[in-house]
Amino acid sequence: MSVRTRIASQGGYSLVELLVSSAIMLTVTGAIFGLVNPAQGTAQAQPEASDMQQRMRVAADTLFRELLMAGAGPYQGATTGSLINFFAPILPRRTGLASPDASTVFRPDAITLAYIPNSYSQASLSASMPQVSAELKVTDQPNCPQGQELCGFQEGMVVIIFDSTGYFDTFTITQVQDDAGHLQHNGQDLNHEYGAGSAITQIVSNTYYRNATTNQLMKYDGAAADLPIVDNLVGLQFEYFGDVNPPKLPKPPAGIANCLYDATGAQAALPVLTADEGSLASLSAAMLTDGPWCGGGSNEFDADLLRVRKVRVTLRMQAASAALRGQNTALFANPGTSDGGGRLLPDYFVRFEVTPRNLNLTR
Repeated sequence: MSVRTRIASQGGYSLVELLVSSAIMLTVTGAIFGLVNPAQGTAQAQPEASDMQQRMRVAADTLFRELLMAGAGPYQGATTGSLINFFAPILPRRTGLASPDASTVFRPDAITLAYIPNSYSQASLSASMPQVSAELKVTDQPNCPQGQELCGFQEGMVVIIFDSTGYFDTFTITQVQDDAGHLQHNGQDLNHEYGAGSAITQIVSNTYYRNATTNQLMKYDGAAADLPIVDNLVGLQFEYFGDVNPPKLPKPPAGIANCLYDATGAQAALPVLTADEGSLASLSAAMLTDGPWCGGGSNEFDADLLRVRKVRVTLRMQAASAALRGQNTALFANPGTSDGGGRLLPDYFVRFEVTPRNLNLTR
């Protein structure tokens, strides 16, 4: 065998063969990575999906519990029963000391809920109070616990005063004088001159709203604190449904007029509504901001709010990472950069309805 023949028999791959084998290798490798990549996307998306559900659960549970309690009134003393018999405990706006909305404002993404908590701090006025006053004279309840000042009223406690005319005021107690039966408050003028026997009690009044800048569900306590509840809430809507018949309470004493009655006791001519939600009627924003007006000052409210018997809540939650949100504006309030597959998490919607028991029955 010649030298030339031996060299030819030991030759390696040709350039064409090398290119073909490299192409095959790259194809197989690409296929493997193609199978692995969706799994990686799913691994990234699943924890965020769980977090979205958890945030939604917290938001829904918080609003559900508060709506269920709305309207719970005093349960001891001369003035008992649901707050709906005295004023509207559900308002479609922000109320309180800091940046309250005007009474003519309807906010579909905000709601204020008021109720009396389980508290011994319930009393009544022992003497009429002028509108400009920093002190309340109260009558202790006979079943108050022993050894506590004025049924447990304490400095810093938020209380409400109201009567049968539809007026109410909230304020913070600054001093308790047990021996004299006096409660001093933070001094703002009242909206009404409350007579002896008017109820004064501890109150919970919280406003829930969506901060459109930070996409957070917020809670405002009516005094000074705005606290976040959950993040990445991109949609919040409240809808209201009410009794088709005009409200009959609050009814003021003879000779006194309010939003429902004139001084002779004749009832105002509020319309009977058409039922379009079972036995209830939809209450539009226009209907809840056109009067007649009850109460006064920043606590003024439309008389039709006394009809409210059901609230529908719609929540929309988004994925925290823009990399998990697609570009379809129908599926995403804030589109992101995801190109689909396992890294796509559409916005999460929840809708529920609450018929507050204290508005539909009585406490």
